[in-house]
Amino acid sequence: MPLILPRRALLVTTSLTALALAGCSSPSTVGTEPTDDAASPLLARHDLPTTDARAVIDALEALPLEEKPSGLLASIGTEELTLAEEDGREATLPLPAEQVYLAVAPYVESTHECFLHSLTTCTGELAGQEVQVRVSDGGARPLIDEARTTAANGFLGLWLPRDRALTLTLGTEAGEVSATHRTLASAATCLTTMQLPG
Repeated sequence: MPLILPRRALLVTTSLTALALAGCSSPSTVGTEPTDDAASPLLARHDLPTTDARAVIDALEALPLEEKPSGLLASIGTEELTLAEEDGREATLPLPAEQVYLAVAPYVESTHECFLHSLTTCTGELAGQEVQVRVSDGGARPLIDEARTTAANGFLGLWLPRDRALTLTLGTEAGEVSATHRTLASAATCLTTMQLPG
């Protein structure tokens, strides 16, 4: 006899599965303030900032892996952050109007496919690695040119201007790697293809 799930259970499972696949495997209005009534209580339940999407993203990326909220999926698109709990409660926060977030996981030996970055489940190979980061749009001065350390999840979080063609260069003592990225509405928010020299 086939297993028949209640309709609510199917909707919750479908929603969480879609988010899980999107992160490391829906654009809407762009702004700077939470617009979803469900956002503030959901964020408070997980001890996260209730100010805006950027504060939430920065807080989640900074957490050690063992302190990431269990039962919460957080997926970043180019225009909004989507948060979903295991019981089906969901909220969205618009990203800043002039910026997109790109999570970059450099690697030496192993990587994974990823399109939309998940703040709670994505992990890269090089945690706590100092990397020289340079981001240029072809202008006289780079947008970013500094040493940064990958977070506990192995990612570098970059806030970048929208609708630009950018060149990203990552470097260590062993050498450099470069890639191009366009910060369009249809772009990935997770970059896991930059292989550093070993």
